[in-house]
Amino acid sequence: MASTIDHMTQLGTTLDGVAEAATRLHDAAASHVPCPPVRDLIGPDCLQAAYAVQRRNSDVRLAAGAVVVGRKIGLTSPAVQAQLGVDQPDFGILFSDMAYADGEELPADAVLQPRVEAEVAFVLKGDLVDGPLDAGQVRAAVDYAVAALEVCGSRIAGWDISFGDTVADNASAGAFVLGTEKKSLEEFVPKEVEMRMSIDGEEVSTGNGVACLGDPINALVWLAQQARDLGEPLRAGQVILSGALGPMKPIEPGAQVHADITGLGTVSLALGPSAPGSKEKGRTS
Repeated sequence: MASTIDHMTQLGTTLDGVAEAATRLHDAAASHVPCPPVRDLIGPDCLQAAYAVQRRNSDVRLAAGAVVVGRKIGLTSPAVQAQLGVDQPDFGILFSDMAYADGEELPADAVLQPRVEAEVAFVLKGDLVDGPLDAGQVRAAVDYAVAALEVCGSRIAGWDISFGDTVADNASAGAFVLGTEKKSLEEFVPKEVEMRMSIDGEEVSTGNGVACLGDPINALVWLAQQARDLGEPLRAGQVILSGALGPMKPIEPGAQVHADITGLGTVSLALGPSAPGSKEKGRTS
């Protein structure tokens, strides 16, 4: 911990800045009113500070009774990495109140500034704690995979985010939906999947497994190693959203979203209508 504090101090980031950034994001989530970016407090690319902010707000949720059910990986697309000037993905924490059933309606206020993407989700049958955590070990720890939709959300106004902003903001996690067709890694090849996603019947995003770090398994290997290095290794039973297979798209109240991923079947969700005169407020934001 001392080395982390020293490194943050060297970069001009103070513990007070981490605390203030966490409060800013927490208040935005609680009020459902987007806040300014937090990079003025922690810097645009200080990983240690950004993950420290993420942990602070995660600890607040855990203290309030939230249950961790897995992780999400973000920034797996080379194009998005280039846009933010980074050379690695990021990750956030999935809580049980972010999960919705296939075809279920999400309340319109469930996620702040929602954007949706389709991806491969893995469910683990073994812990990833010891050993090299290489592709072979990680594959052996996967119970099955399913098609998934992730509804990303940002507590930061206008999605005006740097790498540090999105990491601090729990990797822009919002909600997720898992499909019902479960496949083992012996039944399909993750990097060979093709994805098509539509909103209200119009195709808006296409992609494939190679778009996710060359192979969704590569993303899972990266996460397993990062999570262990940070002292919070992946555990059996957890859901891992491996990263977008194609472009993320904004959605409006009343939207119907459907995705088809070859080998894994389909997954869908509906975003409920806005309540007349309601003030935005959501459970997963």
